[in-house]
Amino acid sequence: MAIGLASDTTPHTQRPCTDQDRLARLRLIRSRRVGPATYHRLIADHGSAEAALAALPQIARAAGVEKYEPCPPEVALHEMRAARAVGARMVCLGEPAYPAHLTEIPDAPPILWLRGDPRLLMRPMVGLVGARNASSLGLRMARRLAESLAEAGFVVVSGLARGIDAEAHTAALEHGTVAVFAGGVDVVYPSENAALAGQIAVRGCILSEQPPGLQPQARHFPLRNRIVSGLARALVVVEAAARSGSLITAREAAEQGREVLVVPGHPFDARAAGCNLLIREGATLIRSAADVIEALGQAVRPEVPPHQARPDLPDSPPPRRPLRDLAALHRLILDRLSPSPMAEDQLIRDLAVPAAEVVPQILALELEGQVLRQAGGLISRP
Repeated sequence: MAIGLASDTTPHTQRPCTDQDRLARLRLIRSRRVGPATYHRLIADHGSAEAALAALPQIARAAGVEKYEPCPPEVALHEMRAARAVGARMVCLGEPAYPAHLTEIPDAPPILWLRGDPRLLMRPMVGLVGARNASSLGLRMARRLAESLAEAGFVVVSGLARGIDAEAHTAALEHGTVAVFAGGVDVVYPSENAALAGQIAVRGCILSEQPPGLQPQARHFPLRNRIVSGLARALVVVEAAARSGSLITAREAAEQGREVLVVPGHPFDARAAGCNLLIREGATLIRSAADVIEALGQAVRPEVPPHQARPDLPDSPPPRRPLRDLAALHRLILDRLSPSPMAEDQLIRDLAVPAAEVVPQILALELEGQVLRQAGGLISRP
């Protein structure tokens, strides 16, 4: 049965998770070689996290990986205890408390750890990001935008980086701000923003998909950035170099179907090169919060959208194939792939094999480590 991306229960249904559900979901997402996209595929194929956990060893064996063990219950229970110790609560995909806009992205985090006020996640949000080494004019612009948007009813979302991010959080704190951490919800990075993070934990909201206590590594920041843009109705960029995390976040936002709104800069200022490039590529130029509100409309709390079933998921389990045929199909899949990402849908079309047969084998190769899944439905060889 194909199910909605945002829930591993019946489509169009939101309900709180039981303790057993929470443990199973956490174990599944923490299992080796299971990321958000793989998690959603497993839920779609098996109907629940518990069923997916039970099936994982067999899937791994079919892919040639012996003695595969899902995340042990003790490891997930330890993470839950660590979260309680720092005052964090778990919000599962499909629960009413889960941010509605975040369910729309294809690699939505199956679980979020939250510190602070969960009510902020129910309000319309605008992401605001920019340069770490921001100019005084850039900081002033970020402060003015964040203050005005917060006063207009928007929650300002950012990543607590130094520079534009920190300025946006500070300016919006009185009315509502959400900080998305690259590491655990109790690990402040950079440490210079520890006092600000403490204020956000009390008066705003801190989110992370990572386990409490995890120190952020370079690979965690792009994952964090997709949540920043995924939470928001629009992403505002204030100062971004031509090669910067903010520019990557803006392009991620565009792929997610979000409005990308950009403050222009002087052509001689390298910190504005990325912003000017985004405008040239079609992003909306803004001069003030009024331009943002004009692009989005007033901050009226939206109804939670029904979760749409994903058309790319098979409706029923594929038929079993002989091992020799599976090996041949694996070779065909791997021969078509390279280190350059390609769309999974395109691969299926190229193979001219029914999707119901190809999709489970891509998953098997993914668990074996021979296929990498990326945001936007892209896959590649390692």
